[in-house]
Amino acid sequence: MEFQQQLEAARELVEARLQTFFPGGGLEEAMRYSLLAGGKRIRPILTMKFCEAAGGTLEEALDFGCGVEMLHTYSLIHDDLPCMDNDDLRRGMPTNHKKFGECVATLAGDALQAAAFRTVLSVEGAWRHGGRSAVALAAKILAEAAGEAGMCSGQYWDTVGNGQPRTVETLRSINNQKTGALLRAACMMGVCASMGRREVDERCMGSAREYATNLGLAFQIRDDILDAVSTREELGKPIGSDAANRKATYVTLLGVESCETQVMEYTTKAKEALRAGCWPGDTAFLAELADRLALRKN
Repeated sequence: MEFQQQLEAARELVEARLQTFFPGGGLEEAMRYSLLAGGKRIRPILTMKFCEAAGGTLEEALDFGCGVEMLHTYSLIHDDLPCMDNDDLRRGMPTNHKKFGECVATLAGDALQAAAFRTVLSVEGAWRHGGRSAVALAAKILAEAAGEAGMCSGQYWDTVGNGQPRTVETLRSINNQKTGALLRAACMMGVCASMGRREVDERCMGSAREYATNLGLAFQIRDDILDAVSTREELGKPIGSDAANRKATYVTLLGVESCETQVMEYTTKAKEALRAGCWPGDTAFLAELADRLALRKN
């Protein structure tokens, strides 16, 4: 199957499964609004494709991937709040707090975080040795990505440093937590989904982690480029917000041309990292995905 067909098949699985969550009104309506607002679904697709590379199936990792997407959506809702980035538009739609108010948006994000762990911990399956160690490991990986050593730490340093001088090394550290942590979780949880049902070479976990780390850095630099050169219509969200907040970015520190070079360098490192794992399945899709993300326009 060609890359685009594989991508669409995986995305359709994710969209169909996400549609089954939070069917009620009230708070669930606000949760569902942001969860189903579109997006690339890169994180759950990574989870499923790493499971496949590790010898499993897309379906075996589907709920792990949906849990990652719920956590990602919670982070976006909170990032958009007036106390954070104060954005009015996300994916071409009003942000959650613009639609439902700040109080409901905050609670919707909180509830999505809780639902992410419930979804991961509720996954059924014929787990190896009759235990659920892979589920516990996946939940632990997700918790570490979300907490004080992951996304929250990255957001903290990103927020408290607004308007302050920064180096490329500081930005890399912040983005390795804010963006990279959840990408690492997505990839590593995919390996967990496979290893819970079959033997998987331990090198695969390190390979997935290194791939995601480099993918995350390339992804964030590309985001900074797009914020500087794209239009509001192309991105579906406000542009120039970093400049308005006097926030240092890779573009302000290095310039667009140098940033483009770094995106390609990190993308090459991501693909090289795949070769460090002993994969029973194919990693060609993951390599191609890294290339496509490096050249994305939104």
